[in-house]
Amino acid sequence: MASSSASASAVALLLLVLFFFSSSASAQLSPTFYNTSCPNAISIIRRAVMAAVKREPRMAASLLRLHFHDCFGCDGSLLLDDTSTFTGEKTANPNNNSLRGFEVIDRIKSSLESACKQVVSCADILAVAARDSVVAVGGPSWGVELGRRDSTTASLSSANTDIPGPTSNLSTLISSFTGKGLSIADMVALSGAHTIGKARCTMFRTRIYNETNIDSSFACLLRLNCSMSGGGDNALSSLDMLTPTMFDSNYYVDLVNMKGLLHSDQELYNGGLVDSQVVSYSNDSSKFFSDFANAMVLEWAHVRKEFNMKAHELARKGFEAGISKSKMVIGNEGIGAQGIA
Repeated sequence: MASSSASASAVALLLLVLFFFSSSASAQLSPTFYNTSCPNAISIIRRAVMAAVKREPRMAASLLRLHFHDCFGCDGSLLLDDTSTFTGEKTANPNNNSLRGFEVIDRIKSSLESACKQVVSCADILAVAARDSVVAVGGPSWGVELGRRDSTTASLSSANTDIPGPTSNLSTLISSFTGKGLSIADMVALSGAHTIGKARCTMFRTRIYNETNIDSSFACLLRLNCSMSGGGDNALSSLDMLTPTMFDSNYYVDLVNMKGLLHSDQELYNGGLVDSQVVSYSNDSSKFFSDFANAMVLEWAHVRKEFNMKAHELARKGFEAGISKSKMVIGNEGIGAQGIA
C-alpha cells in the first residue's frame, strides 16, 4: 500500500512539474513580461542603445551580431566567461576576436540592476538591444517576446559547430538555419543583417583573390588594404559598400552586382535556389523589412518551443531517476532560472 501511495505521489509530482514547465514556457514569454516587475526596462535598454549607436554607428551591427550569435541558443550563454567547469563561447571560432559590444551590454545590465535587481535576463537584454539597434539605423521594429531565462553554462563546441562562418556554402547556411526551426526564406531575410557592419580582411581574403563570382573592380578595391601575402589581416571593409551604416536592402543590391564581401554572402546569389528572393529584396526594401521582422519574431517562437520541449524532457528524466519532491525546486532558483551574467 505504501509503495502504491509513493507511486501515486510521484506521478502527481511529475504532472505538476510538466504543468509548471508547459505553462511557464508558454505563458511567460510575452512582450509585456516586465511591465510590472521592471516597468522601465525597455526604455532603459532603448536609451542606452541609442546613445551607444550615436557615439559609434558601427555599434548597431555589433549589438545585432551579439544577439544572432547568442540566439542559436537565445539563452545569454554567449556572455559567460570561462569558469573551472566550462569554457565559454567567446573564444569559439565564429566569435574569437570578432564579437564586440560587450561593454554596452554590461552598462545596460548595470542600469537595470539599479532599477530592478535580478529581474531582467541578459538574453532579453540582447534581444531588445538587437531590435533597438536596427531601429536606430533606419530598420524595422518588431515585438520581442520577453521572459527568456539565462543559461548558467555555455558550450564552446556548440558555438563552433552551430554558427555558420564566412566561408559557408549555401547548403551549410540552409542546414544551420533550418536546424534551428527557421525556413530557407527566413535564412535569406536574416542574412540581410549584413546590410550593416564590417568584416576583417582574413574573412574575405580568399574570396577577393581566388573566386570568380566577384565584380573585378570591387575585388581590386578590396585588395588595396588586404594583400595576398598576409598584410592587413585586421583591415576592415563594410559588408554593404553602398550604405554601410544604414539598415536597408542595399546588401541585396550588392549581391546582384556580384559585390558580396564574404563567400557566404555571395552564395545567396550564385545561380542557386534563393536567387529570386535576393532579387526581390534588392527591388523592394519594404518586403525585406517585413520579412526580416517576421523572421526575428519566428526565431523567438522557436525558442519558446525548444524551451518547452527541454523542460518536459528534464521533468521526465527527473521522474525516471526517482527524484524526490524535496529535491525538485520550482521557482526563481529552479530549472530555467536566470543566471545573472
